Amino acid sequence: MNKAPRILLVALAIQILIGAALVFAASRDFDFNGDDEQANASSAEKIDRFDEQRAWRLLVRQVERYGPRPAGSPASRRLAGELRTLLPRGRYEPLGEQHPGLRNVVGVVPGSKPAIVVGAHYDTEVEPAGHVGANDGAAGTAALVELARTLRRAKRPAGAPEIRFVAFDGEEEPAGCADADFADCGLRGSKAYVRAHRKERLRAMILLDYIAEKGTRIPREGNSDIALWSRLRRSARRVGASRTFPEGVGPSLIDDHIPFVEAGVPAIDLIDFDYRYRDTVQDTPDKLSARSLDAVGETMADLLLHWG
Repeated sequence: MNKAPRILLVALAIQILIGAALVFAASRDFDFNGDDEQANASSAEKIDRFDEQRAWRLLVRQVERYGPRPAGSPASRRLAGELRTLLPRGRYEPLGEQHPGLRNVVGVVPGSKPAIVVGAHYDTEVEPAGHVGANDGAAGTAALVELARTLRRAKRPAGAPEIRFVAFDGEEEPAGCADADFADCGLRGSKAYVRAHRKERLRAMILLDYIAEKGTRIPREGNSDIALWSRLRRSARRVGASRTFPEGVGPSLIDDHIPFVEAGVPAIDLIDFDYRYRDTVQDTPDKLSARSLDAVGETMADLLLHWG
């Protein structure tokens, strides 16, 4: 074989190697090419800690078994009873005399203090009548329960932090409260939790709210802690959910993380506020996706398991 063909063969071999390396690198980064539904698939093919199908079943069960669940309603109280059995070491924390009959549901995965709080609300809007809150309530609650199960079963290093999973009651405003007064009469469960634990230092707070829309994109909410959000996005990259948590900043919202922010606790709100069906009776499971739940769940599991 003469020299020229040998050079061509060497060049071809190098090109093949480069192409293979690029394919491998792309598979490692797994940045969800394809349509929106595929783009938000978690990297279950690589990392599968969070059971999105179990979470999805709980999401649907909240809607179908309990229907509308305004704070203090019989349906809300029945759901609270189920959540208490599903969360590790589950217990009620009543909101106090100011809000009789309302109660947070709290589960704990033991660890070192100060603790990390992961929260979601389990109540639904009073109005419009018939609001079943598939994304606005049920999604966050379902992910909360499945994350608690994931963390409880995981092998965690010595010194790993205590994780508290708190299902807040009374996030939505009660009947007769104007939207403009939401900051005063809403967020009842998170305010009560911060008030009850005001003498305790907390490490961080992470809120799960609108997280399951098909093709969901969750930028940093404007009031969310920048350093903690960066930490979350690093976990998203590790599990292949980068596109679910894009760069950029969304609107600043009044949500269950705000009482923690005001108490000096680093807090972030995972919420896709562009959800077109928010606060309507069309907020139903057919608008949502187990894939989106998985992207958020795998990211959160990675964040909590790598906390150190």
